[in-house]
Amino acid sequence: MGLNTAFAQDHKQMSMPAPAGSPLQKAICVLYATQGNSVSGTVVFTKVVEGVKVVADLSGLTPGKHGFHIHEFGDCSSPDGTSAGGHFNPSGSPHGAPMDMSRHAGDMGNIEAGADGKAHLEYVDSHMNFEGPNSILGRSVVVHAKEDDMKTQPTGNAGPRIACGVIGLAKAQ
Repeated sequence: MGLNTAFAQDHKQMSMPAPAGSPLQKAICVLYATQGNSVSGTVVFTKVVEGVKVVADLSGLTPGKHGFHIHEFGDCSSPDGTSAGGHFNPSGSPHGAPMDMSRHAGDMGNIEAGADGKAHLEYVDSHMNFEGPNSILGRSVVVHAKEDDMKTQPTGNAGPRIACGVIGLAKAQ
């Protein structure tokens, strides 16, 4: 099946509150391949003054760019990842690039894999948060088969979902 289905089914649309008495500083998403794919990896989200620092390390990708988004539900239980819903977009903004002022809160653009199928992405996102209406906790990260064109509404024409994982609380270090 490829997905961690039992985990995903037990945690559909789960809301993750911050630990009592301490502000949340870090979250993590472990990505699992959708059916017929072999992508895996992690995405670490760390609160910084400017927003949230995103650090992604993936493997098993085809060389080139792949759409990379936060989706509305923390549900990766379907074999094709569609149970994660659409892009996380609490403000009803148009789809865009990660540095656009008006865009979905979940638009992270593309992640680019080398010839070895590995990809690394690191940037700070000012639209993300761990609290309030733009909270990414309990939502999912989805990797797509094709490049996000940053303009086609509402998806960026990025193709099928090849990996999915739920964003959860990370152990503070």
